[in-house]
Amino acid sequence: MYLEHKGINIFYTDDGQGEAVVFLHGFLENATMWTVFIPKLSQSNRIVTIDLLGHGKTGCLGYVHTMELMAEIVETVLKHLQINKSIIIGHSMGGYVALAFAKKNPEALNGLCLMNSTPNADTSEKKKNRDRAILAVKQNHKTFIRMAIGNLFSPENRTIFSEKIIALITDAQQTPLQGIVAALEGMKIRKSRKELFHSAHYKKMLIISKKDPVLNYKQLKSQTENTNVEIVEFPDGHMSHIENEEFFLQHIVYFIEN
Repeated sequence: MYLEHKGINIFYTDDGQGEAVVFLHGFLENATMWTVFIPKLSQSNRIVTIDLLGHGKTGCLGYVHTMELMAEIVETVLKHLQINKSIIIGHSMGGYVALAFAKKNPEALNGLCLMNSTPNADTSEKKKNRDRAILAVKQNHKTFIRMAIGNLFSPENRTIFSEKIIALITDAQQTPLQGIVAALEGMKIRKSRKELFHSAHYKKMLIISKKDPVLNYKQLKSQTENTNVEIVEFPDGHMSHIENEEFFLQHIVYFIEN
C-alpha cells in the first residue's frame, strides 16, 4: 500500500489484528525482508512493515536522509493507520531509525528491539568508512552493493546462503544511487541514543551476533550492563533473520508476547 508524504510515495504493508508490531529494514534492504515471518506473526498481532526513504518502493527526500527524517515517515504511516502504541523492531539501520522514533515518541512504544544494531553514534573511523563507501558507490553502484551485502554474513555462511545472497544483491541493485548515498550520509551524522537503554520505561531487547562483521559483539554486550535490556546472542553474522531464521522468529514471538 502507498501513502503520500511530502510529495513522495511511502510503501508499507499492514497485516493481521491485535497489538501493533512495526518492522524496519536495514541499509540496502526493504520491507520484503520480513515477508517470511508475516504469516506466523500476523496470527496474533497487527504487523506493519515500511520501506524507508530511498529504499524499496519509497521515494527519496533530498540528499541526506537523517534517522529523524526516516523516523518521520514511520510516524506518518502509524498516524495514517491510527496506531497510537506499538512495538518496533529494527534491523541495523532500521534500529537507528527506531531509536530516533523512540527519542521523539517515547509514549508511543510498548517495546523496542534492536537487531544487529547499536545505540552508538559512528566513531570517527566509522565516519571515514561511510565517506569511502559514498565514493565507492558513486564509482560503481553494482560492485559496491555486491561486496557490501556479501560482507554482512559470517564467512562460512557466504557459501551456505549463497543463493539467498545473490537474490539479496539483485534486489538491492534496484535501490537508487541517491537513496544509498542519502542513507550513508544520514547514518554518518546520527546521534548516540545510549541513554534510552537506561531511561526508557518500555521493554527492550538487543539481538547481537558473535561473528557480526559490522558491529563489535563484546562492546555491544558490555553496554547493556546495569540495564534492563534483554540480550539475545546468535553465533553468526549481521543477518540474523537469515542466518538464524528459526531462532530469530522464536525470540521475536517471545519478546512480543511477554
